[in-house]
Amino acid sequence: MKRIRSLMLLALALSTHGALAAEQAVPTDSSLHVQADAALTKLLPADIAKRGFIVAGTNPNTPPTTFYKEDNKTLAGREIDIMNAVGERLGIQVQWRDTGGFDNIIPGLKSGRYDVALSNVNATPARAKIIDFVSYYDASRLGIISLKSANVTPFTRFDAVCGKEVGAGSGTTQVTRLEEASKACVSAGKPPIKVSVFPDRPAGVQAVVSGRVPMFFGPYEGLLWQVKVIKPLALSGEISVNDAPVSVAFPKDSALEPAVQAALNSLIKDGSYQKILDHWGIGFGAVKTAKRNQEIFQ
Repeated sequence: MKRIRSLMLLALALSTHGALAAEQAVPTDSSLHVQADAALTKLLPADIAKRGFIVAGTNPNTPPTTFYKEDNKTLAGREIDIMNAVGERLGIQVQWRDTGGFDNIIPGLKSGRYDVALSNVNATPARAKIIDFVSYYDASRLGIISLKSANVTPFTRFDAVCGKEVGAGSGTTQVTRLEEASKACVSAGKPPIKVSVFPDRPAGVQAVVSGRVPMFFGPYEGLLWQVKVIKPLALSGEISVNDAPVSVAFPKDSALEPAVQAALNSLIKDGSYQKILDHWGIGFGAVKTAKRNQEIFQ
């Protein structure tokens, strides 16, 4: 009886594992395809080369970053195009996983669930203590949206929102920036910023549309896209920051980093990288070189 029960439990565990694996794998659609480079393929770590694919995590958010297409099952966007092109250049498949939230990305990398993660992840000194990076997009331009009907005077400085409520996505550097800006407001004798945190960008954008919050702060390219498709919205604030680039994130000391960095620089050199960004209307964020870890901050 014990043997039968054990076999049943094992069968259940295996079937559950298979079901979870099937649920995690997400199909993608790339706007550009590239040829493999045999010399770069040799840079792949042996275990990943043997496995035959790279596992990439992302938090599908809004165009043009990463999002579900109209079929609600196929991923597309800048992150998808960039990493799929990296995989093609390395001669290996990329399998995508929906992380179920931005806050799950770093834990997923640390646990080994993902080999890489791409989800508008800014490289920061604090994050660099626990995960690694290869940079690929200039994220120094940020935006703040509001309702057109609010008639907010366009601004380029945080002090314009002292004493006002501004939303941002959970776990993002935008929350930290708003909190720092709020302290600066108080130091200048002005009222603090009320920072409202939302699970993700779509929730924050919807909160502005519904009037729940007057403003939402996030990546410029994503909010610019939202303003184009959601007519009641306006891009009220455009703020430039001295920020490290958006990067491919890795578990600490990942052996995959040199291969991804080399593939990215190969895509930059042959123009494929610029074509991807231009396809999404965000060519202004192109970087000249993909840098790795501490050299990103120099």
